[in-house]
Amino acid sequence: MAVNLKTLSANELEALIQDASAHLQGARKNLVKDVRAKIDALLKDSGLTLDDVYHRRATKQAKAGKASNALKGKTVAPKYRNPEDASQTWTGRGRKPSWVAEALRKRGVTIDSLLIVGGKTTAKKSSRKVAKNVAKKAAKKTVRRKVKS
Repeated sequence: MAVNLKTLSANELEALIQDASAHLQGARKNLVKDVRAKIDALLKDSGLTLDDVYHRRATKQAKAGKASNALKGKTVAPKYRNPEDASQTWTGRGRKPSWVAEALRKRGVTIDSLLIVGGKTTAKKSSRKVAKNVAKKAAKKTVRRKVKS
């Protein structure tokens, strides 16, 4: 069946393409059915299963699913507490709660200042970090003033 594509209009070409796509999908489905039937017959005759023939490796998605399932339902101790409302806490995992974002916008508030005392990071450690950051900022300001002079 030879079709002269040059003589067809744009609408006729679109219709031909859609018709060919539909036939292609049908032919592919039939091919898959035939191959599956042959594989099933071979497996049945040999007494094997598909897992015996093909050792399936865990895909990245399956591995990620297993890892997340292992941690699913596990509770984690809160790491941060809202200084204005002690009932609001955050574990440090996932999206930051709105109270954390609002607190960090305030002058002088850092994420370390929201840490719960007695957690993995102690208040002593966090206060050292804060002091270190303050010293760095002061040093930068001094350098800027010298450069401007």
